[in-house]
Amino acid sequence: MARMGGQRRLKALAAPAFWPVLRKEYKWTVKPRPGPHPMEYSLPLLLIVRDVLGYASTGREARKLIAEGHFKVDGRVRKDYKYPVGFMDVLEVVDTGEVYRFIPYPVKFFKLHEIPRDEALLKPVRIEDKTTVKGGHIQLNLHDGRNILVRVKDPRNPVEDVYKTMGTLLITLPEQEIKDYIPLEEGNIAIISGGRNVGRVGKIMNIQRGWGRRRSIVTLEDPSGNLFQTSLEYIFVIGRDKPIITLPEGAWR
Repeated sequence: MARMGGQRRLKALAAPAFWPVLRKEYKWTVKPRPGPHPMEYSLPLLLIVRDVLGYASTGREARKLIAEGHFKVDGRVRKDYKYPVGFMDVLEVVDTGEVYRFIPYPVKFFKLHEIPRDEALLKPVRIEDKTTVKGGHIQLNLHDGRNILVRVKDPRNPVEDVYKTMGTLLITLPEQEIKDYIPLEEGNIAIISGGRNVGRVGKIMNIQRGWGRRRSIVTLEDPSGNLFQTSLEYIFVIGRDKPIITLPEGAWR
């Protein structure tokens, strides 16, 4: 795992392995600004514009395009070329109308996958933690740094609190309105966000609880009927009978 440290610069050799940087040609690369995603699970906006989408040939050109407001992340224009675009974020090219989602992908770890425009305003987010705040309301802490407040009428009987950690919310962008909730349970569909099975999609067959998420083992079945296992830490629920997001061809039948 790469270390960000306290320096403002980042050597290309220290960048995460999936970053599209020429490590033997350039000594330095763009260091993402602290934000909603850690460095090892994100990609700076400049690298996406220049090296992934190819809209610029140099860093100077990419910075100019970003500063002019040609790109949106999760429905908001981002003008910071160091902004970290991470897991399940939606990137929109304003001028062309192209929309991409940042998803896990086998071997490559992460990739930008083009999605339909009607899906651009929806985003699945995983509930990492939940806390009770003043007034008895419930605050849901999500994987991308967001916090959503669930208002409770009666703190002694919080019937509105139906959400559990590791479950997935489908929210609208950028309003953050909850459209659906999919719990972590057997029979639901999940995508793997890390480990050697990164990017694989399967139906959850069994959850063997251990000490913490890392030591809990989840068994899944892919569309071909093959069973595989991964840590609970890498499970991201994306549907019940079928995925709620568009996936690469062949990922799910």
